[in-house]
Amino acid sequence: QDAYSKRLIPVPSICRVASVGEQRFEVVTAGRSFGFRADSDADRNEWIRTLQQVVEERRSKAPERASLSPGSWGDASQLVGKSGLLELRGFKDKLFVVVAGDRVFLYKNAEDHRLGIGITDIQMNVGSVREVERRGFDLTTPYRTFSFWADSEQEQEEWVGAMQESIAEALSSWEVAQKVWELEANRSCADCGSPWPDWASINLCVAICRRCAGEHRGLGPGITKVRSLKLDRKVWTEELLELFHQLGNAVANQFWAANVPPSEAISPSSSSQDRRRFLSAKYREGKYRRYHPLFGNQEELNRALCVAVTTSDLAETQALLFCGAAATCATGDPQCPTPLALAEQSGQRLQMEFLLHNKTSAAGRAAGGLLSTILHHTEFSRRWCMLQEGLLSYYESERSAVPNGEVRLQDVVCLGCPLPASHRLESTFEVYTESERLYLFGLESPQAAREWLHSIAKAFLHPCAEELLALDFQRLGRLHYKGGLDLEQAREGWFALVGSELHLCLQDGERQEALQLRKLQELCDTPGVLVGFWGGGGPCTEVPLAGRTLYIQGERKLDFLGWVQAIQKAAGGSGDSLSEQQLTEADVPLLVDRCIDFITQCGLTSEGIYRKSGQNSKTTTLLQLLRRDARGVRLRQGQQQLDDVASTLKRFFRDLPQGLFTSQWGQHWLKTSTLEDEEEKLREYQRLLDALPTVNRATLKALINHLFRVQLFSGENQMTTHNLAIVFGPTLFQTDGKDYKAGRVVEDLISHYVKIFNVNEQEMKKQQDEIMAIMKLREAASSGTQQAGDFICTVYLEEKKTEAEQHIKIPATMTAEELTLEILERRKVVVKEKDYWSCFEVNEREEAGGELHRAAGGL
Repeated sequence: QDAYSKRLIPVPSICRVASVGEQRFEVVTAGRSFGFRADSDADRNEWIRTLQQVVEERRSKAPERASLSPGSWGDASQLVGKSGLLELRGFKDKLFVVVAGDRVFLYKNAEDHRLGIGITDIQMNVGSVREVERRGFDLTTPYRTFSFWADSEQEQEEWVGAMQESIAEALSSWEVAQKVWELEANRSCADCGSPWPDWASINLCVAICRRCAGEHRGLGPGITKVRSLKLDRKVWTEELLELFHQLGNAVANQFWAANVPPSEAISPSSSSQDRRRFLSAKYREGKYRRYHPLFGNQEELNRALCVAVTTSDLAETQALLFCGAAATCATGDPQCPTPLALAEQSGQRLQMEFLLHNKTSAAGRAAGGLLSTILHHTEFSRRWCMLQEGLLSYYESERSAVPNGEVRLQDVVCLGCPLPASHRLESTFEVYTESERLYLFGLESPQAAREWLHSIAKAFLHPCAEELLALDFQRLGRLHYKGGLDLEQAREGWFALVGSELHLCLQDGERQEALQLRKLQELCDTPGVLVGFWGGGGPCTEVPLAGRTLYIQGERKLDFLGWVQAIQKAAGGSGDSLSEQQLTEADVPLLVDRCIDFITQCGLTSEGIYRKSGQNSKTTTLLQLLRRDARGVRLRQGQQQLDDVASTLKRFFRDLPQGLFTSQWGQHWLKTSTLEDEEEKLREYQRLLDALPTVNRATLKALINHLFRVQLFSGENQMTTHNLAIVFGPTLFQTDGKDYKAGRVVEDLISHYVKIFNVNEQEMKKQQDEIMAIMKLREAASSGTQQAGDFICTVYLEEKKTEAEQHIKIPATMTAEELTLEILERRKVVVKEKDYWSCFEVNEREEAGGELHRAAGGL
């Protein structure tokens, strides 16, 4: 007899059992009826009587929880680890498979799963799973091997993982869980209230659900030590189990959750982000705890702890420890130098157990006060570190009375978070001091490293810059800078690097708007100075550094080099998506802007522009250069071929991970193109345009603006709106060209560019003037005459005097760097290694208007 059934009908789903003829009877469920035939009428009647009796008994009983171990088909939906369609050898169609608890359930389809009518269930305590080929895996039992195939290799990996977890569940012990659950409060998660939690924090003495356990791990073992009630059997000593009876969820939450506002509480359905926020506030910050009357008085807290551990009052010990008392404080008794020794002498074994699990706990201490834990210092030798009274001290061990060394926090000038690949440890941070020393520390988790970093920063940061502490910075420190029109004297400021943004606070407390490093027009690294130039921006009264130059000066080579490298990395492209590119002030990727600008200047009248393909190798190389640092790439006629640049732009859009129209909205754009009512279609396009992310929306407008210009010259380049749509439709929607709707969308956007993108008359006139200027330059260049736009300008060297003036003809294509070098060469000025020459524009009232930069055009 086969160990696995062909079909299962759960008793709770049976509505009626009735005879339907000779030897036949019918089992009716909410969704369908099943006909059966017995060997005789007597057998049929026995089957009917038995089934009716079981169904009636089931209905008469009050709803109960099935059992502590996942058992019934009715409970499977609450324990699901993974579900979905899989191919199974021997079945023509895909089956709906559910991994739930310690079983795997097979259903004919998703509807049968909803109704609870299955094919069979597989007990995983006798199962093993292994990958056998691409997308395939076998679930082997002593009775049969089930050969499954997933839709992708990623799905295969997820299914195998889920089944392995199910096997672990089946082999786990329920003895510990049942003992912890003996207390009613422990039958619900201490944090979100989910029923029957099977994980725990052994130092906080709370039972928690699997989802909360994952977020507890993220807090780090310095805050919470997570263990399974079913798997980690060796951890669960009699003393620890007694602790969960004496403390447990009820007593723990009387302390940790005494002041939780209803608006901040979480539930079983809360998202991972909400859980992470709540648990960090609850256990790391101690935001909701019931404060001990001695909170803030370290000496009194320690003294009270030494008294409490000699009694059976575990709740008092808990409150003292998590309000700042040191678990290893000095007792003043040579025979019992620590609270642990006092508890042992007093025969308080539960107090000893609680102290042992919280020996290095930092729960509830992130907001300030004394921090002490194990850090890895310099060459990553293990050291006990303590932050107290303006000193970061590190000891040979926690028992050492004299520190190996100390760092005065008033000498700290910079904190940094190096890349994980920079060192052997993943969670590290750097401390730079005035004396050109670098201290490197490592911890067990990123959260613990961040906590130490924040505490050190709070101790050395100037009060005027305290708001920077709220940022998730990668680098924080003190530097000198010059900016705007005031370049006479450098001022001191506090800088924080957060992703691709540079935040600055002045000594007088004035806060500058964050500078977006990916929008830099130019970044120059000269000895001892880092120079950045931002274009555009708002009025100078609002953003004093927008449209200006910012000079960052270093006094110490060691930390300044770190700043240079960090800012250069943050200012570069960091990936393939639109938002990860270097950007213009209008939020258009600089890569796109560079290509469009080059083609606009050199290729508007080129026949077959965008239809012809460039060389694959040159296109690949150029795209890599632009993605890495578009700011440093100059596209010049003669150095780059027009078709190579055009192919680079098309490939960039074709390779975007989510596409320009995004995977969320792409199909909506295609569907809109089929609307027959023209006005309705344009309104829907505008709505979809507003729904796009900012960078996608700005990029789409810039591209369609460019294609609109290209089709204006279709008489010369043969690229009509329809031809451009044929090229760019499949490119932007990343299709194979068979979906005509992709081309129709692009054609609609070009044809109705002015209305869809709300382009006003002033903007249209500006575009027309630009096109006319470009065409005049092209005509002048082709005729060999002096280029339109060349003019004679007077440039003064260092001061406005007759003997310092130089008249020079400036072509429209000359850059500020070329102009500066030309002047210096004419004046026979030798440029030394550390010299930095700049060129400034002056308005008609002889007021300095700012520095012209290397990448900027002529005056």
